[in-house]
Amino acid sequence: MEKLLIASTNKGKIKEVRAQLKDFNFEIIGLDNFPELMNIKEDGETFSENALKKARVSAKKTNLITLADDSGLEVDYLNGKPGIYSARFSGKNATDEENNKKLLKELEDVEKEKRTARFRCVMAIYDPHNDYHKTVDGNCEGRILKTPRGENGFGYDPLFFVESKGKTMAELAPEIKNKISHRANALEKMKKIIKEEFCS
Repeated sequence: MEKLLIASTNKGKIKEVRAQLKDFNFEIIGLDNFPELMNIKEDGETFSENALKKARVSAKKTNLITLADDSGLEVDYLNGKPGIYSARFSGKNATDEENNKKLLKELEDVEKEKRTARFRCVMAIYDPHNDYHKTVDGNCEGRILKTPRGENGFGYDPLFFVESKGKTMAELAPEIKNKISHRANALEKMKKIIKEEFCS
């Protein structure tokens, strides 16, 4: 069985990807097996540049087909921030809680209508055997609440309210989230590419 490397150490993310790709004949592994790749510098100016860099560097070092993504939260009132800095919004080694606190502070007196936001994900695949690469992106629209709700998910999920579901990302059951999330949208497109390029 061919290995597919997910260029991430985030267990929640790897679990999500594994669930989405369960029908493919790949053994899905994360970066835990490759400690030297855990700190690839994300110095791109876009989600796309960061995703492709992570996929390319990891693929070339391990000689494995690699899937990487860069994703984050874009808040309209903050002109798209935190964007590519979502994970380190309140500092280099920020926790989810610290990032959420900073976001709430920046939106302190902003009314409901102006708290619109989206989760955005750009996913890249890179095949080190022939330099084949492709990126796709996915969005999930919502708005930022004033207080966190829910125990599931990670990152900004407890503050991100999905209007169509009447719940935050952190209140949704994983199987629902895996259908509507930005990563799920990007993965849906990526599945078609994997099918055409790697399973024919």
